[in-house]
Amino acid sequence: MTTIKEQLEQREFDILRACAAKSACAVRKREDDVSDMRTEFQRDRDRILHSKSFRRLKHKTQVFLAPFDDHFRTRLTHTLEVSQIARTIARALQLNEDLVEAISLGHDLGHTPFGHCGENVLNELVSKGFHHNMQSVRVVEVLEDMNLTTATIDGILTHTWGYKPKTAEAQIVQYADKIAYINHDIEDSIRAGIITEDDLPYECKSYFSTQPSKRLTKMINAVVYNSLNSDSVKMDEDCWEHIKFLREWMFANIYTDSPAKLEEGKAKHIVKTLYEYYTDYLGGYCDDKDKVERLVTDYISGMTDQYAIEKYKEKFIPRPLNTQTKDENFLKILYDVEG
Repeated sequence: MTTIKEQLEQREFDILRACAAKSACAVRKREDDVSDMRTEFQRDRDRILHSKSFRRLKHKTQVFLAPFDDHFRTRLTHTLEVSQIARTIARALQLNEDLVEAISLGHDLGHTPFGHCGENVLNELVSKGFHHNMQSVRVVEVLEDMNLTTATIDGILTHTWGYKPKTAEAQIVQYADKIAYINHDIEDSIRAGIITEDDLPYECKSYFSTQPSKRLTKMINAVVYNSLNSDSVKMDEDCWEHIKFLREWMFANIYTDSPAKLEEGKAKHIVKTLYEYYTDYLGGYCDDKDKVERLVTDYISGMTDQYAIEKYKEKFIPRPLNTQTKDENFLKILYDVEG
């Protein structure tokens, strides 16, 4: 009798396109237990979903720093939206939905507190630079040692531009990440009162529509219908040019110089100060500067916004001496009043 896992693996060969990644061909860097029910890419997804680094994403910034409004995106909700978009595209193209889900859920595990502003600070401080995609790989390979498949690790590494993914599924996540953040960052900025829908460039409103759902759908369709007859995944060139134009407009009006960025100076100061503090502290115990730098980088990049703020308060904000009234004095006062 075949196992459920073997049936699922065979279904992939029967249903998915020839260029799709097949979980039966998945490779791990070291031997691992075998499941009778889940495919290897499903196991990758589950390991990421149950990791500590995944849970911390709920308290890490997307664009708005440490938001109190529950409706603004965090790094976790961004990740979930990337996963949903990527799975939609993968299913339409008959590619491996489990693999794109695993890559999507793991792509930002190494992101810093305070979003890209925190990443930029560490990139300036760390001798060899800091990039969240590389740190995400370090999280799954070293810090939490998930022993993921090489296809999932490749997709996590290459989800940012400038890298060439080895699978069509990883190419999907590259586009899904951009589609997700462009759309939800516009929505969050409108919610924050930074822009209105009318402020968006006329060319983009005319091309994508003024309705968020139609804009999102058009971007997804531009990937799907342009890739149906190809072994690679690529967005329609006309749509991609409009996205690049919209992204440039967002950098000028939202990401770089807007009320959303007013607190970034404070956030940068927190990350820089904590980095210097812990580097000096560990330097008193270890002469290996590279090791100290690695430990501090891992620690700070793993922090949530609130944890970084609390650590800063703990180390640099004076607190009053915690005094307590002795119970006998309290009872004496009570006795005197009643007497």
